[in-house]
Amino acid sequence: MPGSTARERDARFVLTCIGIGLVAGLLSGLFGVGGGTVIVPLLVLALGFDQRLAAGTSLAAIVPTATVGVVSYALHGSVAWIPALLLAAGAVVGAQIGTWLLPRLSLTILRWAFVGFLVVVIVSLFIVVPSRDAVLELTVATGVGLVALGVVTGIVAGLIGVGGGIIVVPSLMVLFGTSDLIAKGTSLLMMIPTAVSGTIGNVRRGNVDLFAAALVGVAACTTTAAGAWIATVVDPQAGNILFAAFLVVIAVQMAVRAIRGRSRRPDPPGPAR
Repeated sequence: MPGSTARERDARFVLTCIGIGLVAGLLSGLFGVGGGTVIVPLLVLALGFDQRLAAGTSLAAIVPTATVGVVSYALHGSVAWIPALLLAAGAVVGAQIGTWLLPRLSLTILRWAFVGFLVVVIVSLFIVVPSRDAVLELTVATGVGLVALGVVTGIVAGLIGVGGGIIVVPSLMVLFGTSDLIAKGTSLLMMIPTAVSGTIGNVRRGNVDLFAAALVGVAACTTTAAGAWIATVVDPQAGNILFAAFLVVIAVQMAVRAIRGRSRRPDPPGPAR
């Protein structure tokens, strides 16, 4: 198994996975994301996973994390069930496309794609105007748009290892005019079948460390509800700014790693190892 074989069962490995899960769960509940923005870079930076294995492991850990988050938001009435199903329908298809592409892209390309993805999210967080009163009106046009958004989200999920919340949450607020809380709850519900679909594909391709995914996922479940509660009391704009600042740190770290990895040696031709 790339990157972590020698250490996957020692105490440091276990404690690090638990720590990653605790942080990821809190942010998952707070921002309506699966936690991949925390799990992927920390598995790479702290445990030496390559980007491909980290992405697959993250996607598997997102399944229990998102489930707990959905329950937390549903208790506050902040889940749009039908729109979530439409998003999920598109995302399941997109996730299979993404996981098919994953072993065919170089590690350097994946790292830079992740950095670029985070930059787009950071920018979007500063143009979103959160509202607690807006609702998601379902029409034919809206339904088609939700499915299309789901396909794009699924592809990103399969490639980068995130559940898609950092695409869906700002998109629902900016493009569909929904409230921030409904966007977060709906996003978490949508990403469950997406993550399951992507994980099945990754397991078949050997891109998942199931032991690490279980540790991270179980740990994340213990803090997700707390994050969802904080989301209901924190100022939406302040939450966006804090999240953007965190993503800047992650993006810089991953960019440095991509540059160093490229300078050491070129990626092999053909399907990435």
